Amino acid sequence: MSSRPVDAGPAPAPVDTRSALRLTRSVSATWWYMALGVVSFELIAVLLTVVVLVEDERDALTTLAVAVGGLLWWLATLLPVAAYRRRAEDAPLLVPRQHLPSLLVGVAYGLGAGYATGMWVVLALPVLQAVILLNWPPGVRLRVVVAATALLVLLWVVDGNRSLGADSAPSAFQLAFLSTILPITSVSSLWWWDVLVTLDRARASEARLAATQERLRVATDVHDLQGHHLQVIALQLELAERLMPQDPAAGMEQLRAARASVGDARQGTRDLATRFRSVPLRDEIANAVDLLRAAGTVAEATVDPDSPYAPASALGPVIRETTTNVLRHGGGRWARLGLSRSNGSWRYEIANDVADGSDALAVDDPAGASGGAGLEGIARRAAEVGGHLDVRREHGSFTVTVTVPSEGENAG
Repeated sequence: MSSRPVDAGPAPAPVDTRSALRLTRSVSATWWYMALGVVSFELIAVLLTVVVLVEDERDALTTLAVAVGGLLWWLATLLPVAAYRRRAEDAPLLVPRQHLPSLLVGVAYGLGAGYATGMWVVLALPVLQAVILLNWPPGVRLRVVVAATALLVLLWVVDGNRSLGADSAPSAFQLAFLSTILPITSVSSLWWWDVLVTLDRARASEARLAATQERLRVATDVHDLQGHHLQVIALQLELAERLMPQDPAAGMEQLRAARASVGDARQGTRDLATRFRSVPLRDEIANAVDLLRAAGTVAEATVDPDSPYAPASALGPVIRETTTNVLRHGGGRWARLGLSRSNGSWRYEIANDVADGSDALAVDDPAGASGGAGLEGIARRAAEVGGHLDVRREHGSFTVTVTVPSEGENAG
């Protein structure tokens, strides 16, 4: 009776980390486009207010005061706009640290600028803009902006009989028009950001669901693989037990077959493991640190925040092999691990103290005789993805550095 490996199915498709990185950057760029659009319109409104006063030949002190007040109001509105990027769905309507400066400065600036220009729309705009930027629940902000826009249009009509001179009329018209559409423009930008965040969260949920489904698939494959081999081994051992008293030769043959089945099961498990997507590098390094600490080593690690975009398939085995080397050949007192990104490449470094009387891995296991964990094996893994290995020994420490290109996951 012989055993056969269970087909583990097709290997899961590798994660396109470059596409994920581009998507993350696109989301960030969209945020800046939205935020700059809002604050730019506000700044233009302040500048037009100053232009109106200059063209109307108001005194320099009044014009300067309005300009300074407008700049302070503009700076105050940066707080709620910046905070909106990380806004939680259950955030309160008014967060004092974020919204009160904009409200208070908006009231003061509106009163001053409205009095100086004689325009009601200029008086109302800073206050209404601060109200628009509060954390309104979904659907409520739309009704608020409709009411604010209607009020500004009404005030614009009232401002038709204002007392400014004819020279400032074109600039005043532009100011009134911009003030009227500013709330709508701001809310449209915020709405677009909310849509983008919702889509990004849906994408992240889909990725987590795919990862969960993949783990379930692998668990099923492992169950089928091991269940098949264990059943075969059990039958072979049972048959050997029955044959041994009457026919020892036949019983030994079944024992040898059982041993071969064990080898097949081990190889099938290895093959299945190679089909499984690499563990995230942050988790790999965390596991390495836990293993080193369990062995009594003082271990610490530094991981770049963008580690999810590093080539896990290339660096994951390196992390495991170098950790094994530290356990076998290190002094056992300390170890430092680090993963960083620089100039389009990923750099993994592990340093440790050297055991007394040892010349480190380069002498003890130069060719990776202990299962591919030597320096030559690590160098070969790095070279396969276009990277390189650097080894240093100085002042009682031994450092292994592996550098691979960012696109290393798709190399080869």
